[in-house]
Amino acid sequence: MKSLFRWLFLLLLCGLCACSGKDPVPTEPVMRDGVWMGTGEGRSGTILVRITVERHKITDIVVVSQSESSFAQEAINEMVARALKKQALLSAEVDAVSGATLTSSGVIDAVNMAIRIALGQADAGKTLYKDGSCDLVVIGAGGAGLSAAVEAASGGNLSIVVLEKQGILGGNTNYSTGGINAAGTEAQKAAGIQDSPDLFYMDTMLGGKEKNIPSLVRSLVEHAAATIAWLSSLGADLSDVGIMGGSSVKRTHRPKGGTAIGPHLMKVLKEAASKSNVDIRTSNKVVGLLSDKGTVTGVKVENADGSTYSLRAKAVVIATGGFGANLEMVTRYQPSLSGFATLNHPGATGDAFSWLADIGGSTIQMEYIQIHPTAEADNHILITEAVRGNGAILVNHAGKRFVNEMDTRDVVSAAILGQEGQEAFLVFDDAVRRSLASIETYANQHLMAEGANPAELASKIGLPSAAFAATLARYASFQKAGADEDFGRTGIQMTVPLETPPYYAILVTPAIHHTMGGIRVDAGMHVLRSDETPVPGLFAAGEVTGGIHGANRLGGNGVADIVVNGKIAGRNAAEYAGELF
Repeated sequence: MKSLFRWLFLLLLCGLCACSGKDPVPTEPVMRDGVWMGTGEGRSGTILVRITVERHKITDIVVVSQSESSFAQEAINEMVARALKKQALLSAEVDAVSGATLTSSGVIDAVNMAIRIALGQADAGKTLYKDGSCDLVVIGAGGAGLSAAVEAASGGNLSIVVLEKQGILGGNTNYSTGGINAAGTEAQKAAGIQDSPDLFYMDTMLGGKEKNIPSLVRSLVEHAAATIAWLSSLGADLSDVGIMGGSSVKRTHRPKGGTAIGPHLMKVLKEAASKSNVDIRTSNKVVGLLSDKGTVTGVKVENADGSTYSLRAKAVVIATGGFGANLEMVTRYQPSLSGFATLNHPGATGDAFSWLADIGGSTIQMEYIQIHPTAEADNHILITEAVRGNGAILVNHAGKRFVNEMDTRDVVSAAILGQEGQEAFLVFDDAVRRSLASIETYANQHLMAEGANPAELASKIGLPSAAFAATLARYASFQKAGADEDFGRTGIQMTVPLETPPYYAILVTPAIHHTMGGIRVDAGMHVLRSDETPVPGLFAAGEVTGGIHGANRLGGNGVADIVVNGKIAGRNAAEYAGELF
């Protein structure tokens, strides 16, 4: 018995000693394995960065999109190298590259945001909202959502809240590189380009296989030129005009030099929203709509910490984008796309469609899902159609062309899928590279093979040299004659003969890009029930809607859609909310 008490006493004594000792030293937070995104503002627009973390270490950093000048490319590369070496948050005072302060700051902010998300710190200190009310709620802070918010705020009387489930703004707009289509603009007139809304309408209907809803297309083409002027008034540079597949003339507007449209557009819209005192809440995920007797009266929202609140509103605009990152949903509507990679940002999951059923809204053409023909084969980074528009060609592993590179995306994608390995090489020369600033992003991402001459490039990418040289020579003869005897590419689509060394190639394959189907709307962006009556208080714009693009979207029409119809939705929602005062 004494022995038992002795053991109990010793155990108690050990416990007391443990309690009276120093607390264990807290461990440092570690980065979670995975792929994480971050954004920062450079001199010319939003810089989007993707970091990959493996075994709690950064193994790769990719600048996914940016609009900085070619002068800034070395600074961007240096910043990425420093971040990889440091494996920690960067400091503007210590790590910035001399002579490129704004670019360095943008890269630092983007890398640091991605690292904080990987550390689980991105939402630290974020406001936790409680039940409240406002005049107008916009769901989604991409191009469509911010266009709606800025337009709605132009009246100056409404309280507007934009809710974004991601930790960053922009959505798929951050990834957009090509441009925005419009007909009859001042930029076109200055360049001597003859275009009209009627021709724009015909191209869009033809590209969509005549499955488009005519009233929606007519509204898009009639409002596009005025929307270009509106963006220009906000500070956008849309002075460069190029051509994309399926267009009869040059109508794709983009910043001078052909830099990416998306980062530039987001910079302009974010600044405009800030000046308009729009309340933008990131890491605030809408989980449902509030309604009363069939009228939408607000939203239910999840805070960063998982708690929820109700936000009452007089009108709601859904601008959540498509569902291209929800591969289960994609294959449910289009089983043939099983196994395809996606070009969409992680938040493009189609959340809005589950809310829609609860309030009687309807969808249209959900099976129409576009694959983009030129996704870089290994990292699945979008290679803009503008590269082909500025003169690039496609060749297969035999070193031969096999399609009109400027045909519609569905046609070009199908042609690539019919080649060996379901892939092709996008080939261009230095004249094309110098004509399009967005190509420098691909150079920075190390996606391009380079050769001093066709033979060297062929050797590097494994093509038969003689066949490849013959293909280039034949194409050059077509370009100079202004007619493509093999595949019908027109003279306006063959801008250069591809004879200026060095030569470049990117291995590409099709990937899921855009969901053409979505919420049924009218030309005023009112959400419609299946009987085509509007759901009171509810509007939608952008890729979340359906019927505008039909069975196939033309390059440049996606950005036109989000801005033109975002603006229309914002104006009509603001007028609806104003009527309720």
